Amino acid sequence: MAVLQIQAAPFFASKNRAFWNLQLAGWGAAFLLRAVSALANEQPLDLLALILVTTITGFSISLILSVIYRKLIHQQPLVTWGVTALVLMFAVLLHASIDAWVQGVYYAGTRETTFAQRLIGLLYLPMTLLGGWSALYYAINFFLTVEQQADRLERLEAQATAAQLAMLRYQLNPHFLFNTLNSISTLVLLKQTEPANAMLTRLSGFLRHTLVAEPGSQVTLAQEIETLQLYLDIERMRFEERLRTQFEIEDAALPAQLPAMLLQPLVENAIKYAVSTQEEGAQISLTARVIGDRLRMIVEDTGPGLDDSPRYASPYGEPVPGQPVSTGVGLANIRNRLRQAYGDNHLFETRSEAGGGFTVLIEIPFTRAERAQEAAAPAVAAIGAAAGGSDNIIPLNPPQRTIGTPA
Repeated sequence: MAVLQIQAAPFFASKNRAFWNLQLAGWGAAFLLRAVSALANEQPLDLLALILVTTITGFSISLILSVIYRKLIHQQPLVTWGVTALVLMFAVLLHASIDAWVQGVYYAGTRETTFAQRLIGLLYLPMTLLGGWSALYYAINFFLTVEQQADRLERLEAQATAAQLAMLRYQLNPHFLFNTLNSISTLVLLKQTEPANAMLTRLSGFLRHTLVAEPGSQVTLAQEIETLQLYLDIERMRFEERLRTQFEIEDAALPAQLPAMLLQPLVENAIKYAVSTQEEGAQISLTARVIGDRLRMIVEDTGPGLDDSPRYASPYGEPVPGQPVSTGVGLANIRNRLRQAYGDNHLFETRSEAGGGFTVLIEIPFTRAERAQEAAAPAVAAIGAAAGGSDNIIPLNPPQRTIGTPA
């Protein structure tokens, strides 16, 4: 199952390294600011030693606070903020006390001030620095926590989408597989080994294509048509001249990306309800072209259409006698897969003419696959070869190819 990869922000890819970078940069800036201020006020140079001691004191206390805050951040909000306030108050008093003692030593004999006076006068600076440091510590950690939760939610949503796409992919109607195996069994009983072997080979090729692609994966339109041709080759051995196809594919559309196995259920529906229900069979047409920044695909058949076929009738309607019973999976499957892949940025329409025939129109954003243009021509060439000579590729004009079976 494809899993969305979440990349951490580069700066916080290593939280330990980011902490030390911020710690050194922040306290270094505080020392530089106070040093420049002292020099600008023409203070003696030895005052820089006092500022350095004060800065190292704040740096050391903030390291202790980081250990305490790391434990508190995962507690209940009342415990976190209450204990943080007490710890911060104690840290500010400790920082101010050390500063007052150091200044008492530095100014000994020159200033007549008590320890309490110096302590009260120096409270504002550690309160500002440690208070701002604490606010920044919690803000960064809460931000990272929210980002991790958002990433985890996005990953879970991606996994849920992939799982739903897998479920929809595996809902594809397996009736043709059973019919194919029955046909192979009949050919073997009739000792027609060559047709049986040909059908078995084409079936294995088709299954290989369907199993290789991961659920929810994207393929080019050229690859989708190649897979579709393998499926049609199997069905032609069952229906022979009753199954006729006509593909009109614009060259510019061949590199377009679309969900894997998007068209096969539509063609399978057409075979089930148009070809198999009529003695003369039916023709199935696929048209694909690029219109602006959109890829438009149209699947049509010359079957009985909406009025006489239960596949598209209301789910409350009665099946038509003698007609296959619809499971209701095919079109709903395609509709759900398109919704999962493109949201509201797609078009899915069905229509039926009064005189028969049914049309499905799909329009999705045009996205060109990397290096798909080089692979498109060989893929289309392989389509004609896979048909065993029953199909031909006739260039109508430079931007379009027609692939069809003779009527």
